[in-house]
Amino acid sequence: MSSTGKDIYPDLNTPQEVQLNDKLIRLIGIPFFGISIPNLTGIFGTLTYRDYRYWMGYIFFIVLAAMIWQGNRYLMFSTRKRFTWFDKPIEKLILLFMNNIFYTTPLTIAWLCLWYRWAGFSFIHWNTILIVALVNVICVLFVIHVYETVFMVKEQQSEQVKNAELSRAKAEAELEALKNQIDPHFMFNSLNSLSYLIGTAPDKAKLFTENLAEVYRYILSQKEQTLVVLEDEFIFMDTYAALLKLRFGEALNIQKNFSSAITKEFLIPPISAFVALENAVKHNEISERMPLQVCISIHDGMLRIKNKIQPKRSIQHSSKIGLKNLDDRFRIITGKGIYTANEQETFTVTLPLIPINA
Repeated sequence: MSSTGKDIYPDLNTPQEVQLNDKLIRLIGIPFFGISIPNLTGIFGTLTYRDYRYWMGYIFFIVLAAMIWQGNRYLMFSTRKRFTWFDKPIEKLILLFMNNIFYTTPLTIAWLCLWYRWAGFSFIHWNTILIVALVNVICVLFVIHVYETVFMVKEQQSEQVKNAELSRAKAEAELEALKNQIDPHFMFNSLNSLSYLIGTAPDKAKLFTENLAEVYRYILSQKEQTLVVLEDEFIFMDTYAALLKLRFGEALNIQKNFSSAITKEFLIPPISAFVALENAVKHNEISERMPLQVCISIHDGMLRIKNKIQPKRSIQHSSKIGLKNLDDRFRIITGKGIYTANEQETFTVTLPLIPINA
């Protein structure tokens, strides 16, 4: 494989700044507070809607609301870069309060003093100014709370997406590694068979080599697939069975107990039924004296490959990755593992199938 770890795993460890599009809420919120607060606090005094200063006052206080909103927004965003609620929650809380109070309060007092002078009031109503300043501080705290809540929700969603991407990338990397193990595993067993034929039946060895090329071509073509139609898997199985017939002749009998129509209804990870069959051939004695029968059936959405246990008299090397590899691939792709049973002198491998119309 030419892929490296960087190709398989995305750069998910780089901190991603959460983006927040708050243009609409600002367009609504700033005029809302600029109009509501003067009416709630009585800052207009004796001015009525017939006085132009009354209407100009709304513009005056909308500008104040905009400065308070934008300024506190900038301070809040700056604070987010320094502290988070997870590492330094107390420091962050104190800084948010200090930024609000020491920015909002002086700005409100100075702006209202300008308002009283511009509107031509005879004196400054300090009690009203203090009430407006307090209301502004409370409103800013509310808005900041909304901002921080939205940020935390988005960060949680971002973290969930990041974790999902990490899990997917890890699963893809593991699946790729498992697929790559099929090649040496299959070639090891095939070369053993070819070696046997060269010594006992050279004419069959040539045909075996040609058929082996077809089988290996299928393996290479399906390695990039996650799932294949069960029908295609059995077409490949027939090609592989022909290889085995060259090796064992009538000593190996593969019996299919299902209709061909049902193979069009399910999906299966590629080369998986092949691995289960190969496992039966590899670990059991197959000869004219001890023929091996392999029964393949489909029932309740499960593919079962069953054989009588006939341990080989000679101990051969086993990489012990066949069924373990198969189980790992099924768990990654389908979320379910395979099931093996060793009972009543028979060994059964059960593979979960995926209905096409599920």
